[in-house]
Amino acid sequence: MESSAPGAAHATILTLGGQWQWQAWAKFRHSLETGEPALGAVFGQRLFDYLVQNPEEGSLFNEAMVGMHGAVGAAVTTAYDFSHFRSLVDLGGGTGALLSAVLKAFPALTGTLFELPETAAQAGRTIEETQLSSRCSVVTGNFFHSVPQGHEAYVLSHVLHDWNDNEAKIILRNCRRAIAPSGRLLIIETVLPSGDTPHHGKLLDLLMLTVTGGQERTAAEFDILLEVAGFKLTRVIPTATHDSIVEAIPA
Repeated sequence: MESSAPGAAHATILTLGGQWQWQAWAKFRHSLETGEPALGAVFGQRLFDYLVQNPEEGSLFNEAMVGMHGAVGAAVTTAYDFSHFRSLVDLGGGTGALLSAVLKAFPALTGTLFELPETAAQAGRTIEETQLSSRCSVVTGNFFHSVPQGHEAYVLSHVLHDWNDNEAKIILRNCRRAIAPSGRLLIIETVLPSGDTPHHGKLLDLLMLTVTGGQERTAAEFDILLEVAGFKLTRVIPTATHDSIVEAIPA
């Protein structure tokens, strides 16, 4: 398949079928027995540290995320009204595809993309290519330490599922310290049905456990996480994709 194939298909196939993925799955039993990512057992480091140490794999991963979540931007801007916000921060926003879609759909909105330095450089190029530089800045940092202060809306898109509950609480508490009193936190992820109802997200849950050590969550599990971090879950909004928008406000 050519690298120019639409939807980042080339990068997606190379990432999902890459050796590091298969080596992690080969140790799947380790994850079941310990609750720890099998990828760590193979390489001695967590996924995002591995991607930093292997920049070619990291670049493919970033491109694959754009392809895999390519429909999310349009789905989110259709399902949620961002017009009552003035400023939006996309935390761990990757190369900027989602934030670009939101800014294009809501011309009065300004945005900040917050990412690690390695990915922020790619995001800056995306913002320039989409001609949004006048309304969007790229800020480097680590959401385990702090996030940009005082904005009206904070987005975590496909972020929390990469982390276990204790790690997710750290991210959420940093959001709570930063968010404006009347702000909104928007978590964009698969929301699992409770019980044994079949759902594609339950396979994704196994992938998260094996590769990142994270998990997919039910609405009730999001509610508990948010409450501990000082938020109140207000609603879960379905979109045209498999993802939903979990909206929360400062408690």
